[in-house]
Amino acid sequence: MEWVIEAQGLTRRFGDFTAVDRIDLQVAPGTIYGFLGPNGCGKTTTIRMLTGLLTPSEGTVRVLEHPLPGDAEALKREIGYMTQKFSLYEDLTVLENLRFVARIYSLPYRESRKRIEELLSVYGLADRGNQRAGSMSGGQRQRLALAAAVLHKPRLLFLDEPTSAVDPENRRDFWEQLFDLCDQGTSILVSTHYMDEAERCHRLAILEEGQKRADGSPEGLMTNMGARVVEVAAPDLRALKKQLMALPEVMSAAQLGARLRVLIADRIESPERWLATLPMLGSATSIEPVRPSLEDVFVTCTGGRGGQANAES
Repeated sequence: MEWVIEAQGLTRRFGDFTAVDRIDLQVAPGTIYGFLGPNGCGKTTTIRMLTGLLTPSEGTVRVLEHPLPGDAEALKREIGYMTQKFSLYEDLTVLENLRFVARIYSLPYRESRKRIEELLSVYGLADRGNQRAGSMSGGQRQRLALAAAVLHKPRLLFLDEPTSAVDPENRRDFWEQLFDLCDQGTSILVSTHYMDEAERCHRLAILEEGQKRADGSPEGLMTNMGARVVEVAAPDLRALKKQLMALPEVMSAAQLGARLRVLIADRIESPERWLATLPMLGSATSIEPVRPSLEDVFVTCTGGRGGQANAES
């Protein structure tokens, strides 16, 4: 397979600080690949190296068959990049911004005019062509930024936390637009700190402190995370959590409303029965196994007592 992104040992240092530490990546064409991790984990720095905007301190990287940083200029015409912060001109109108981007990519006038009309319709901006970008809502500016990023029909689209400033409804609509782009053949790399968004990706990497802690499909990561999940209903959940966390078999415990979500190492064959034998669970009204979530994966391979997680599926 010809990967759209292939990196080995990708590293970036700023003085004595290592922002990205020996990351390996392989991103298949026609897929949405996600970076999941908290602020400061290296997502943006990695994206900047993959787009040719930042030179790696170590490692090798090829994007759309272009070795970087050597072919960075040639790569720019084949990729789109939507930054976390709105980066278009707020004092220009929607149309002026899109026409400006079209000029940057040297699109012929007739082609750019047709393409801009198409994108205004697709992204619900047809009646806002003369509105200044600075007066638009967060969701509207997000759609404008996406239209600008795909104006030149890039083969590969980079999105750096694109939904961090919009409401849940706009986030859902935005992801539907990403799947439309994917169906049309665009490969996408997106960074996020939202678990529900990460679950929508075909594959993802979990990053922490500049390192890749896990890599695989969301379902595969949940299946192979090395823990089983049980929810417990009982009195005094705060005290129960403290007692459970003192046990080496318990990897994590978190309260969700009136229940305690407990992650138990998978060396325990029947975790619900094992919990039922503990004296502190004598007053529990319910002990039930539940489906793992991506948040559980994140906990097991970053914080807590879990190690790395990997999934081939």
